[in-house]
Amino acid sequence: MQNPYVPYPVRIDDIEVATEDKSLKTFKYVFLNDGDEEKFSYQAGQFAELSVAGVGEIPIGIASSPVEKGFVKFTVFKAGVVTSHLHNMKVGDIMGLRGPLGNWYPWDFLEGKNILIVGGGFAFTTLRSSIVYMLDPANRPKFGNIDVVYGARTPGMLLYKNELVEWEKRDDINMHLTIDAPAEGWEYNVGFTPPVTEQKAPQGDDDTYAIVCGPPVMIKFTLPVLEKLGYAHDHIIMSLENRMKCGFGMCGRCGIGKELVCKDGPVFTLDQINQTPREY
Repeated sequence: MQNPYVPYPVRIDDIEVATEDKSLKTFKYVFLNDGDEEKFSYQAGQFAELSVAGVGEIPIGIASSPVEKGFVKFTVFKAGVVTSHLHNMKVGDIMGLRGPLGNWYPWDFLEGKNILIVGGGFAFTTLRSSIVYMLDPANRPKFGNIDVVYGARTPGMLLYKNELVEWEKRDDINMHLTIDAPAEGWEYNVGFTPPVTEQKAPQGDDDTYAIVCGPPVMIKFTLPVLEKLGYAHDHIIMSLENRMKCGFGMCGRCGIGKELVCKDGPVFTLDQINQTPREY
């Protein structure tokens, strides 16, 4: 068994500037050793630790999808020492990847259900992984209607723009893109994510589940909207990728009551969150 404390060696295969302010970059990694990609078997919704020797490591949601083979992707926001170092790295550089870690969205349970995805800002990474997974030809028949509400401050701050355009053209997914304020050339919704969700999202019922991932303030104001639309608390699934550090539940940094986000999550239903100290 792979020692979970030892990262897999990976090479940066591609780097893409993801937003207009250059604060986010998407890194594409390939595994150096034969068999490591197979060992790094993950599900949409999990995270991993990006490790740089002598600098540190950071927990980041996996942006690629299990149906995409030969590489793994992460979109990294430049915020601290490790992320700043990563943003200065080049294609061909070698580093480490530790994981996969945490739980994931309950895909087996969600089969046959209608799915609403609500995302905001750069927290769209595991949601991108989820959409690619559900739209894969082998998986699309397993799910009902798919609706996506995704918002950012400006058009230039939306992630994965080329894929958003392609998804917008499809007839088997309903895309609802929004920005905070009007912008020249913008043809879609204008407004914060919660009110646009109220306008565009389907009503909640026994066969419809919501997956929510975004900044805490977005989640805080989206939850009452989903309740108003009729989503039961056990039909609202959230990813709490906040305050994680070690990934094993050893440091205790990500504790919410008795729950450890990195070990017991990061995916929880609102019903589970209601049983912990209030976060949102």
